[in-house]
Amino acid sequence: MRVTDATTATRLFRMRTRVMIVLAAVGLSGLMMTSGCSYVEDICGDGEYPVIAVGGQGGSACVPDGQEPTAPYVRYPQGKVPKHVDDEWDIYWRSHGIDDRGNIIET
Repeated sequence: MRVTDATTATRLFRMRTRVMIVLAAVGLSGLMMTSGCSYVEDICGDGEYPVIAVGGQGGSACVPDGQEPTAPYVRYPQGKVPKHVDDEWDIYWRSHGIDDRGNIIET
């Protein structure tokens, strides 16, 4: 009888372990799905602001707050500054640029 009790205990332990692994995997995947959809990447880090390169080639960079951009970069026009990756203005500036007179141009 002892052999049977030990075998049963081993089976229960294995089954309990499998259930815990499955529950942990389900919980982790649920966490990843809910947090993955809400993640928004900033264009620049804290203490920085985005700037755009003059000309049709475009390009952007980040400059520390309180500093003016150096050539060939200029500030984005007021109200048209991208804040997050793939936001309205980030997408807009992929097909637009700023000429040497400060006019918005299509690229």
